[in-house]
Amino acid sequence: MSLRLAIDGGERAVKTPLPPMFPGGMRIGAEEEQAVLNVLRSRRLFRYYGPAPGPSQTDLFEQEFAAHMGTAYALAVSSGTAALMCAMAALGVGPGDEVIVPAYTWIATASAVVALGAVPVIAEIDESLTIDPADVECKITPHTRAITAVHMRGSPCRMDALTEIAHRHNVSLIEDVAQAAGASFRGKRLGAWGDAGAFSLQFNKIITSGEGGVVLTNSHALYKRAIMYHDVVGGYRHHIPPDEILPGVNFRMNELQAAIALAQLGKLEGILADMRRNHAAIVERIADCARSAGILLRRLNDPTGDAGLALVLLLPSAECTRWAVDALRAEGVGAMALYRPDVEDYHVYRYWAPIMNQKTWTEQGGPWRWAARTIEYAPDMCPRSLDLLSRALHLNVSPDLSEAQIEEVATALNKVLEAL
Repeated sequence: MSLRLAIDGGERAVKTPLPPMFPGGMRIGAEEEQAVLNVLRSRRLFRYYGPAPGPSQTDLFEQEFAAHMGTAYALAVSSGTAALMCAMAALGVGPGDEVIVPAYTWIATASAVVALGAVPVIAEIDESLTIDPADVECKITPHTRAITAVHMRGSPCRMDALTEIAHRHNVSLIEDVAQAAGASFRGKRLGAWGDAGAFSLQFNKIITSGEGGVVLTNSHALYKRAIMYHDVVGGYRHHIPPDEILPGVNFRMNELQAAIALAQLGKLEGILADMRRNHAAIVERIADCARSAGILLRRLNDPTGDAGLALVLLLPSAECTRWAVDALRAEGVGAMALYRPDVEDYHVYRYWAPIMNQKTWTEQGGPWRWAARTIEYAPDMCPRSLDLLSRALHLNVSPDLSEAQIEEVATALNKVLEAL
């Protein structure tokens, strides 16, 4: 190719704006509209009762979601963070415990640990941009209660290795599937590998109800504990003996959210198929140029199971990545570097200000005091993660890309890769 770069005054490769990256949100249509109308007309906005008898949309959604993901139980909650907290509470995470989390994840993963009174222990990521099992092994101590595997940017962690480590050390394994609903590892859906899985239905996610979350598990004991935690009278509602009931908080999903989520669940496989097809089409078109430039794609631990929602290239240096981002944006492609020291991003551990600074709501409270031992964090404590993220060039892969837009995105990438 010999096309002049747009950043140097050449013609933009992308002629029309690319679709926004709200996979499920952009597919909201007649099904969701009718589902919401049905709930409003029933006047039953609360899952447990209303003016007229009828099935709860939240019950139906839980049943369908568990069946779709291949687990025995699903519990619908108010957010992805609530799902993490319910999962951790169900597993007995509490003061004095440590929970291993990756250096690259939305801060909510670590904040949920703190909310339960436990200490987040931050582990490195590897070339898949998910938690590195080898570093997890190094971070386990007698205080470790759980490992949190976060399937970042739709890509599965190495669940075989993490499962083995968790079993060998007798610690729990939690999956944070906020960005990877429907993806899988070795034919098994994410969220079904660990002791519990936590999903988000926030608007950026693959399917959405605007806000909301789901806890998955195959354990009836964990399911009962999650029920009690997510509803202050969950034990009573589910006929748990009074002497077994634990105090909870209210993280319940309402019927409007559940109705939308149920409609979105019916669209999940189509969204995944479209993202995977578009991802594969772009990769095919840039493969030769990337190879010539010595550029590697992010390692996919299971290419078939990957959600396909992001294309990530690992460039030789952070400087190359920053230049490529600017060049691609000039071409009309919304690229980004996953870490820049001058850009605050709460997906990267060093910007988790309340965690790094060990902030607590009360002077005598909080996990770092309750731990009764020295806990230290530092901005450079995960250098491998910062290096990988600074070199990671990220592009969203919308399920709604047209064939013409796929060609234009590939042209933009090839122009920039050739220049590199």
